[in-house]
Amino acid sequence: MIYRFLIFSDEVDDFVREFKIDSEATFLNLHKAIVESTGYATDQMCSFFICDDDWNRKTEITLIDMDKSPEEDNYIMENTPLDELLSDEGQRLIYVFDYMTERAFFVELREIIPGKTLTQVVCSRSQGMPPPQTVNFEAIDTKTSGSSLFGEDFYGDSEYDMEELDSEGFDGLDNQIDHSFDEERY
Repeated sequence: MIYRFLIFSDEVDDFVREFKIDSEATFLNLHKAIVESTGYATDQMCSFFICDDDWNRKTEITLIDMDKSPEEDNYIMENTPLDELLSDEGQRLIYVFDYMTERAFFVELREIIPGKTLTQVVCSRSQGMPPPQTVNFEAIDTKTSGSSLFGEDFYGDSEYDMEELDSEGFDGLDNQIDHSFDEERY
């Protein structure tokens, strides 16, 4: 069987990758195809998460053994075939490629093609540039030192005047609030 995956990003609108891969290939094979197609470094921590229909993370498949508790299933990319955890068209996954900031790609199993096999992963569609693999916090600090990331109007009118407040809306409010201390309530 062949699985056809569509991969997209919430950071870059025109980024799309499509892969065709044998259902018996491992999550590591899919990971390597993603890394190769994006030009990302292979030395970064990453994981796949099997998700529900609302992209809520359920089962994690890690690049290396994370020594999780014995009560939890522990899936490692190298040892986990795709068809062990994926069996339905439309199944969703998240591929976290930047653990520091939880940045990820959205992956959807778009099609299952029965009766065919592949010996290698095929990137059948490559569109757009991927987002950077990691965020350079030093560059952000350098660019924004001395100024706010959001600008002076982010939190409201920069011409705010305390005298603009009036107490009309608050009249009578003091009469409705019980300011006494009742030891039995506390």
